[in-house]
Amino acid sequence: MQLRPLRHLALCSALCLISACASAPAPVKSADTYFKEGEAAFAKRNYNEAIESWKKVKESDTAPALTSQAELKIADAHFENKAYIEAAAAYEDFRKLHPTHPQAPYALYRLALSHYQQIAGTDTDQTPVKNAVATLEAFLGQFPRSEYAPELSKKLADCRDKQLAYENYVGNFYLRTEKYQSAIKRLNEALVRFPGLTRLDDTLFYLGKAYLKAGELQQGKVALQRLAAEYPASPRNKEASLLLQKGFAGYSSQGA
Repeated sequence: MQLRPLRHLALCSALCLISACASAPAPVKSADTYFKEGEAAFAKRNYNEAIESWKKVKESDTAPALTSQAELKIADAHFENKAYIEAAAAYEDFRKLHPTHPQAPYALYRLALSHYQQIAGTDTDQTPVKNAVATLEAFLGQFPRSEYAPELSKKLADCRDKQLAYENYVGNFYLRTEKYQSAIKRLNEALVRFPGLTRLDDTLFYLGKAYLKAGELQQGKVALQRLAAEYPASPRNKEASLLLQKGFAGYSSQGA
């Protein structure tokens, strides 16, 4: 009666076979296959899945041309997924690794947009605005005739307007907290940095007020008269006119 040992041997063999199959590594795909899988996932807006597929293209290290495409695709996937910090880092890495690549201008364009998309309110960290201005100016300086130039020119103008709005915000803060000399310094610097912008009517108004508060009445008068002359349609002129009409006596003791 040797059936039981034979059954036991057969069972052990089957278990070993199953175990071997379970532990066998998944077949390695080609870089081209991973790249196409990434494209398919991207088309379905499965951006994280697309990124994982394109990372495997990079890891394969078998097709340099495909690897550089995958690196740029990863950046695009982050951007479309609204992960702008990650996108900016990926575009910057691409530019450093491939400075002469035909897609390097596109990477700089999307890098600028990645910084621009991170811009928040006037009372928040202004680093994204600063980074956006730097990359926008870099792109427009290098590629002034690019198809992207008109779009980026508008965004640069918007960024400069936001920078001036921040300077006005800080200047008015100093004014309200009675740090008049700090306000005067900040607002005068803004006049130099942002000539011709529409928000300079606010700058001149706050500057005139700060001078008056500091007791520098003639300087305050000059700033408010300049406001009227250069920005005649500004709503700030009504209050500025009232200040000039009532004179300066005792004004420095009034509240902002």
